[in-house]
Amino acid sequence: MATPGWIPPTDTERRLCEATARGDRDGQVAAIAGEDLYLAVPQQGQDPLPVYDDPTAGARCIPVLTRGMLPPWQAQQFFDRVSVEELAQDWPNDKWQLAVNPGTPCAAYLAASPAHRAGWLQLRAQGGVRPGGLLVTHYGGPLHGPVAQGLACGAPIAVHHSVPWNELGTAFLDHAADAQTLRDQWSVTDPVGWQQRLDQLLGGQFVPAETETALRARARARGAGVPDESAEKQQETADSGDAPAVPELVTRYEERFRADGLLPPDGRVVSLVALDHAHAVNLVRWGLGARLCAPHQAEQAVQQVAARAREVYGSWAEFAAGYALGRMLAFDNGWFGPQYAEAVHLHRVLTQDPSSPWRGLPFA
Repeated sequence: MATPGWIPPTDTERRLCEATARGDRDGQVAAIAGEDLYLAVPQQGQDPLPVYDDPTAGARCIPVLTRGMLPPWQAQQFFDRVSVEELAQDWPNDKWQLAVNPGTPCAAYLAASPAHRAGWLQLRAQGGVRPGGLLVTHYGGPLHGPVAQGLACGAPIAVHHSVPWNELGTAFLDHAADAQTLRDQWSVTDPVGWQQRLDQLLGGQFVPAETETALRARARARGAGVPDESAEKQQETADSGDAPAVPELVTRYEERFRADGLLPPDGRVVSLVALDHAHAVNLVRWGLGARLCAPHQAEQAVQQVAARAREVYGSWAEFAAGYALGRMLAFDNGWFGPQYAEAVHLHRVLTQDPSSPWRGLPFA
């Protein structure tokens, strides 16, 4: 039965509620078949599986949560991602049921006999796994204000993973994956290292310095008025008259960007630091997931990102082009291959979808 006034946090919960209201068992499974589900990690002394007796189901149940129903961040509460396919293949007892979001307005209880689990796998095969490249909004997360503006700076990476762009919570993917991302990609394993990397990203220290100097000098020459606070050294070089020329590879990308709509007909990229800003937001989200920072630190940090972005860019369009070029120089290097195609897709999703934060939120 629907709960008056309750809004499903994401489309997954909406589909699940609609199927439950129709009494559509296959629809319930279909709503979650391609999604990540979350299973609580047992704490020391607890059973490996959080099996419990559910009075609504009248059966023993294993509880899982959909992404939108994860609880608020707690320092010692972790969740592992699991799929319907994994649950179907490793189900321990034919008489137990799967409780999806138990005790919430979008609860569903699924019988798990061998025949039922075969049905889970069939619906999983029919619908496929949730693809990357989707814009997802969490309607219980920040939608307006400085925190939302900061989170919007990290939206391209959220869209890449098809996770909510406006979430500061329990996990980005899950605790283990978030910790591994920080360790493998950023060499971060502790709060001190996390803060050092965050400061470097806020300072735009990972973009190529000479190219950044050339872009800013060109923007000033065109009257764009690019501030220098986050790139003081590069600006001093430009002021001395020794700024390097804009690399030919940059002009090639800009020409292609204009043809593909990532820049207006006379547009040019003013800075690359949007790439570092996007990574800074997601370093914060990975840090929360890995428990290397706390929510109050995370909120302050993403607001800092928004403030730094406003020092350099004048609009989401400028930020978007800066992010795309920064990503291309880092990962595509003139090939115009899959990385370029993905950059175009992310740009179009975030600049054209009416529900995008880059459409609905003011930049300044």
